[in-house]
Amino acid sequence: MTYHPRPKNTGFLRAHRLRAAGAACVVLAAALLTGCGQDSGSTSTGTETSEAARAVPERTASPSPSPSASLTEDQQKRKKLLASTKITFDKAVTTAEGAVQGGKVTELDLKGPGKSDDDTDASASASASASPTGASPSPSGSSASPSASPSATGPEWVATVAAKDGTEHTVRIDAVTGKVLQSVAETDQDTEDKSRTAARIAKATQTPQQAAKAATDKAKGTVTSLDLDDNDKKVLVWSVDVVAKDYKETTVDIDAATGSVTGEDVDDD
Repeated sequence: MTYHPRPKNTGFLRAHRLRAAGAACVVLAAALLTGCGQDSGSTSTGTETSEAARAVPERTASPSPSPSASLTEDQQKRKKLLASTKITFDKAVTTAEGAVQGGKVTELDLKGPGKSDDDTDASASASASASPTGASPSPSGSSASPSASPSATGPEWVATVAAKDGTEHTVRIDAVTGKVLQSVAETDQDTEDKSRTAARIAKATQTPQQAAKAATDKAKGTVTSLDLDDNDKKVLVWSVDVVAKDYKETTVDIDAATGSVTGEDVDDD
């Protein structure tokens, strides 16, 4: 008996392979479409974000104003002067009075570098030419020999100190080290001027330190100036300048005999 092999069903196999291939293509196409959709969405979102960024102006941090920006020119000068000053007014008073035998301070001012030259150069030149360096103390009580005015390199306390006979002396003190830079007698006083000064000293029972305390009790701050003089009502007063923490200056008048406050004026500049 002859054996005849059964022919294979090639049509069925081919159809099955085609269906499998078609299914694979469908899956691949779906995956591609999903990826493209995501890319398109990302691109669109990125574009919208970029457009929004261009539409909204970039925020910049506003510079915070510096503390000195709100200060006036005068207040900035006071701030700088006080920052470089190491010697307080009360120490300056003690030093100035020590430079003139039996002397009493009648005026004291804190000044910046070079600001005191106009007060002392003329009298220093006249005194220096009349008396050599190293001369003995003058009869009026000056304990420091007059000499040429040294160059100012920092802030100074410039004091007017009156001897017992009323002779006034200008004493310059380094406001950083406390050293006496110069002590010279005034040369333009006549007998009447000296008598008037001596009378004021005798009448002023309140010391500069007491007047300054009364002034700072009224207006808190740092004393930068004081002056013994008659006010508009012919009352002898200590006029005391006090600089507050905001660098505004207040002038307080203190009765030189009683220590009471007689006037107050605030300088807003």
